[in-house]
Amino acid sequence: MQVAVIGSGTMGNGIAHVFAQHGFAVSLIDINQPALDRGMATITKNLDRQVAKATLSEDDKTATLGRLRTFTSIEAGVAGAELVVEAATENVDLKLQIFRDLDQYAPAGAILASNTSSISITKIAAVTKRPAQVIGMHFMNPVPVMKLVEVIRGYATSDEVTQRVMDLSRQLGKTPTEVNDYPGFVANRILMPMINEAIISLFEGVAGVEEIDTVMKLGMAHPMGPLQLADFIGLDVCLAILRVLHDGLGNPKYAPCPLLVNMVMAGRLGVKSGEGFYQYTAGSKDLVVAERFKK
Repeated sequence: MQVAVIGSGTMGNGIAHVFAQHGFAVSLIDINQPALDRGMATITKNLDRQVAKATLSEDDKTATLGRLRTFTSIEAGVAGAELVVEAATENVDLKLQIFRDLDQYAPAGAILASNTSSISITKIAAVTKRPAQVIGMHFMNPVPVMKLVEVIRGYATSDEVTQRVMDLSRQLGKTPTEVNDYPGFVANRILMPMINEAIISLFEGVAGVEEIDTVMKLGMAHPMGPLQLADFIGLDVCLAILRVLHDGLGNPKYAPCPLLVNMVMAGRLGVKSGEGFYQYTAGSKDLVVAERFKK
């Protein structure tokens, strides 16, 4: 089966990795070759890590890389694809344009899936002439490690397409969970208000960064505190999802904290920018609270 993945960033290269590792021929598509080179370098590094941990053989690594091809053209990359997974930036206008292009260039029978974490599948499907074949396939980060795939049915998504995506997810060693198309779906409708409340608690001086994260790690058995998790996800992504929830549900409880808005405007996006609630130094695993939040 031929699979195409749109976007070679963190999510896209992870999705391409797991499909290729499980025997699928994969076309990885991005707007320029340097982005694709970075994506392939990440896939290679992650495969090397699996080999070092003896969860993958050197031969399997070579075979996985051999199933991957890169393209800077959507038209060329999706030729012959039976499944296309879009994993571009969480921007509604960009995604709508990508799906217009996919509808034009992908084979008529191809399933068009989006890895969106919050944007309406129904809205995305409406710009195509094949809404029954459009579905959400929301992988978790890091894709090669996390087991969940949130499978989101749009208003017109067919039973056949839903079942096929559920089955494909299981072939990847994942656990698919079917949900309906409402803002934030399940994962982010529950997660983002928690993260936002943690930021509000910091903003209002209830406790510091380390204290908030410690309470949730030790008190609620979370592997990562909500502020560290927000940094890992990307504060810009958190803000975008909260705005989708706020706009889509019209409930003030989803309004993003002003501190989050200011941090994003200032370019303090978390791990990707080197600073969020914590400071990040290349090559260091030490968790250091950002200077402005130190007591």
